Amino acid sequence: MDADDVSNTPRPRGQRRRRALTVPRLLLLTALTLLLTLCLLATVWPLKGARRALLPPSPLNSVAHGKYSYDTSLCPGYNLTGLSRTPTGLSGTLSLAGPACNAYGTDVPLLSLQIDHLNRDTVKILISSASASTGDYPIPASLLPRPPPSSSEEESNLVVKWTDAPWGVSVYRKGEEGGLPLFSTERRYLPEEPIPPVEGMDESTALRGFNLVYEDQYVQLTTPLPPNANIYGLGEAISPSGFRRDPDATVGTDWARDAADPVGENMYGVQPFWVEHRLSPGVAASAAGSGSPAGSSGPGEQGAHSGESARTWRTHGVFLASPAGADYLLRPHVLEWRLLRGPLELYVFAGPGPGEVLAQYAQVVGRPAMIPLWALGFHLCRWGWETVNETREQVTRMREANIPLEAIWNDIDLYTAYRDFTADEVSYPAEEMRAFIRQLGANDQHYVPIVDAAIAKVVNSSDLYDPYTHGAELDVFIKNPDGSEYVGQVWPGYTVFPDWYARNTADWWTGALRAWFESGVEFSGIWLDMNEASSFCDGSCGSRRDISNTTPPFILPGLPGNPITTFPEGYNASIWGNSGNISVNGTLTYGNDGPGTGLGRRSPEGDEVNNPPYAVHNGEDRLSVHTLATNATHADGTLELVAHNLWGIMEEQATYNTLLEMFPGKRPFIISRSTFAGSGKWTGHWLGDNYSLWEYLYLSIQGVLQFQFFMIPMVGADTCGFGGNTDEELCNRWMQMAAFTPFYRNHNVMGAIPQEPYRWFSVAEASRIAIAARYTLLPYWYTLFANATLYGLPTVRPLWYEFPQEPELFGIDRQFMVGPSILVTPVLTPNASQVEGIFPGRGNVTWFDWWTHASVNATAGGNTTLDAPLSHINVHIREGSVLLLHDQPGYTTTETRNGPYSLLIAFDQNYAAYGSAYVDDGISWPTGDSTTLTFTTTDGTLRAKHSGNFTIDQKVETIILLGVPPIYYSEGQPNFYKLLVNGYECLGPVDYSDDIKEMRASGCSLDLNDGFTVQLSPSPSSVVER
Repeated sequence: MDADDVSNTPRPRGQRRRRALTVPRLLLLTALTLLLTLCLLATVWPLKGARRALLPPSPLNSVAHGKYSYDTSLCPGYNLTGLSRTPTGLSGTLSLAGPACNAYGTDVPLLSLQIDHLNRDTVKILISSASASTGDYPIPASLLPRPPPSSSEEESNLVVKWTDAPWGVSVYRKGEEGGLPLFSTERRYLPEEPIPPVEGMDESTALRGFNLVYEDQYVQLTTPLPPNANIYGLGEAISPSGFRRDPDATVGTDWARDAADPVGENMYGVQPFWVEHRLSPGVAASAAGSGSPAGSSGPGEQGAHSGESARTWRTHGVFLASPAGADYLLRPHVLEWRLLRGPLELYVFAGPGPGEVLAQYAQVVGRPAMIPLWALGFHLCRWGWETVNETREQVTRMREANIPLEAIWNDIDLYTAYRDFTADEVSYPAEEMRAFIRQLGANDQHYVPIVDAAIAKVVNSSDLYDPYTHGAELDVFIKNPDGSEYVGQVWPGYTVFPDWYARNTADWWTGALRAWFESGVEFSGIWLDMNEASSFCDGSCGSRRDISNTTPPFILPGLPGNPITTFPEGYNASIWGNSGNISVNGTLTYGNDGPGTGLGRRSPEGDEVNNPPYAVHNGEDRLSVHTLATNATHADGTLELVAHNLWGIMEEQATYNTLLEMFPGKRPFIISRSTFAGSGKWTGHWLGDNYSLWEYLYLSIQGVLQFQFFMIPMVGADTCGFGGNTDEELCNRWMQMAAFTPFYRNHNVMGAIPQEPYRWFSVAEASRIAIAARYTLLPYWYTLFANATLYGLPTVRPLWYEFPQEPELFGIDRQFMVGPSILVTPVLTPNASQVEGIFPGRGNVTWFDWWTHASVNATAGGNTTLDAPLSHINVHIREGSVLLLHDQPGYTTTETRNGPYSLLIAFDQNYAAYGSAYVDDGISWPTGDSTTLTFTTTDGTLRAKHSGNFTIDQKVETIILLGVPPIYYSEGQPNFYKLLVNGYECLGPVDYSDDIKEMRASGCSLDLNDGFTVQLSPSPSSVVER
C-alpha cells in the first residue's frame, strides 16, 4: 500500500491516530520548537542597519521554489563598470552591485548596455545578458526589423543622463532636463518603497524594491510617473478605468489568452506600448518640435486645425519590445514591469504631440498595411448559419431590406467536422460555394471565411485530411519536449498546431489555403481566430491516449443543455419572452439589471518551465490553461514559454504573404484575434467575443481607441454583441455607432436570437441611415487609412488627441473623433432619448450637425445635452474642415465610388478651412498610381491642388458651404453672396439657408484632375454681415 493509500484510509468520524511519546520523539519536538522560535525572532528582529521589506514575500509564489528569496527589496541593482562612447550613443557593462538576491531566478552577474539615438526623436535602450546561456529571447528580426541608429546626441531632441552606482538611466526631452524624465530607472526619481498591494488584490501586487533586477527567469524595471498620470495603451486590455488607465491601481498582464473580453484581465493580444500626456516643465512653445499643436502631423492633415499656440501639455511614448510573459503595475508615481525573460529593449519617443509619438512608434514597429477599399463596407456574419442556402438567404434579405452589404462571412459552420480548410459536403458543397461566391463577386460583394489555429489530428488511415497528413510529412507541427507531436483539443477534437519556426510551415500554410480556394471557397480575405493559440485542455492532453473522439469537450452554445438565456441590461426575458423587442403589446420592455467582474488569486505549483517562479497575473492561473503549455517546443528548440505571445503575429505574417502570393498585385485583407506589437503591418483586429450588453457597447470605444495607438487602425467590435441575446434597442444603437468605427461587422453566437439588421424595423432604418453616412464619408475614411499607412496617424482618436491642451478631455471615452474633423457622441445607455457630450474647443470652436448642418450652441468646457431619439446618432463636423464626400451613397462601396463627389466646406470664424483626400484604385499593392488632393481655404476662397498621376473619373457635382450667412449688406442693402467656381458662377442652382448659415450649389461638375477655386464673392472680409 503506497502513501496515498495510507493517507486516504477511512476512519470513524472523530477518531485520531495516536502515537506514543517516546524520549527521542520528545527531544526531537524540543529541538524543532527552539528552531522555530529562532526563525520567528529573526523575522521580527532585523539586523542592525539592514534594509528590510515591510511586507512578507508573496505566499503565492513560495510553494514549490524554496531556492529563491521572493523578495526584490534584497536585490542590489547594478553598477556601471565599463563605458565607451559611440557616434550615436554609448555602450557599457553593468555588474551586479552586491550579493545576489535570486528573487525569482538566478541573478545575472554581468549585463551588456547599449544606448542609441535611433533618430532625432527616438532613443533605444538595450540591456541584455552578457552570457548567451542566460536564455534572453528578443523579438525575432523578421517581426521587428532593427535599422541602424542614424542620429547623434547633438542632433537629437532627447537627452540621456545616468548615474554609475547604482546604475540608472534617464531620458529627457531637450530643454526639460530640470523636470521629471520621460523615462528613468534612477532611484532619485522613484518614491520610497515598499508600496502596499492594490486594495482587494493579492500581496504580489505590492512593490518591494526599485533596483534593476535581471535574473534568468525574472526581470524587473521601474520608471517614475507624475501624480495622477495620464497613461494610455498597455494592451490588449479592457480597463475598468476606461481608455485612460488608472495610474494608481492597475495590474495588467502580457500573456495572450483566449478569454471572452474579460474586464481587468489579460486577453487575446499583447501590446507593451504606452503613451503619456503630461504637463511640461515650463518649456516655451519654440521648443515644442515640428508637429502641429493639435496633435495631427503628416502631409495628410498638416495645419488643419491650429489649436493653442503655447503647448504646455506634451506627449511622449515608451515601447518595451519584449515577447515575454509579464506583469505591469501602475501604482502611485510609478510604472513597474516584471518580465519572465530578458532582454530589456526599450524605445523612448519624444513626441511632443500625440500624432508625432504615434508616427515615431510606427517607424519602429512598422506602419499599418493599406487596406482594400471594400474592407470599409458593412460586413455580416453569424455562428449558426447551418447551410450555404441559409447564408445566401442573408444576402437576399439584406438586399430586400435595402441595407447595404459589402461582405458575407462564415464561421465554423462552414467546416466538415470543424476542420480547417474544408467545406461540409452536405451543408456547404464546394461547387455550390463556388457559385455563391462568384455571384457575390458579380454584385461587387465579397466573401470571408474563418481559419482556426488548430489542425485536426488524423488517427487512422481511412481519415483523409490532407492539411494534417501533409503537414506531418513536412514536420510543421509543434512538439512535446520528447519530440512527439504536441496534441491539444479544440473544436474538431484533438488537434496539433503549426510551428512557425519550422522550415516548411509557411509553404505548407500557403498550400493549404491555395487548395481550399481552388476547391470552391474562393475567399476575398481571411479571418484568423483562436490564434493565441487556444486549446481547451491543459497541456498536451492528447498525447499517448485514445484520441478518436472528434467532438469538442463541452456542449456547444444553443444546443440542448447549453441554451443562450442572457439579454442586455434592462431586458427581462422571463417577462417579455425572447424577441428582444423594445416594446411588447405597446409596453416598453426596459427595466434595470447589470453584471460585474473581478480578479482572483493565483497559486502556481510544479516545475519552473510550466510554472515559473514568478507567477504573472494570468486570468487562467496556470500559463498552460486554455492555450499551449509553456514546455511545448518549437523546431529550433525555442520553448513556448518565451515565444507564446508571438504565435498570432507569426500566423498573420504567414497569411499575409500567402495572400500576396495567391493574388499578386492585390492588397490582402485579414482580421485576426490575437495581435502583438507590429501586427498592423499584416492584419486588422476585431475586439473578440464580446457580449450583447450595454456595458460592452461602451467598452468597445476604448478598444477601438487602444488599437489606433497600437498601429492596428482596422479594428472594431462584434456589432450588437456576440455572446448572449441582443435586443432591438441595443442593436439599433450599436449599428449606428459601429458605422463610425473602422471595422464594421455584425456577428453573434450560435443559439442566440438572430440579430441581422433586417430583423427589426427600427434597426433596419437605423442601419440604412448610418451606413449611408459611412459610405458618404468613404473618401474621408480612405484618406485616414492612407495617412495611417504613409505616416502612422490614427483613423479614430480620443478627443484630447486633437485638443491636447484641454485637461477636461483627458478621460473622455464615451465620445470619439473620426480623424480630425468628425465628432461622434453615441447613446450608450438604454431607454434614452437624449445624450450628453462635450464639444472640445472651450467655446472657441464651432461644431456643425452632420445631419442638419446647423451649428451647435454648446456649453464651453462642459457637457451639452443633445436630442437622441431612437435611430439617431449625434455626429458633428468641426469648423475649419474641408471634406471630399461621395454625393450618392450606393449599395456597395464600388457602386458608391462610381458615383459623383460633393465638397463640404465648414468655415471657421475667419472663413478658413483645410482638408485633403487620397485617391487610388482601392485594391492594388503596391499602390501604384495615386493622387492627393489638398483643399486650402482663406477668406472664403478655396484653392484645390492636385498631386499625382491617378485619373479620377468622377466629378464634384455638389458644393456645400457651412458657417457663412448667405446675405451681406452693401450700402445698407441686403445682397446674396455669389459662389464662383474658377471665376464663374456655378451653372446649377444655388440654395441658401439663412437659419443655419448654409449655401449649397448643384451641377458644378468640377474636375478633380485639375486645380480649381471655389470663391465667395465678394470676400467675407470686405463686407459687413447682417
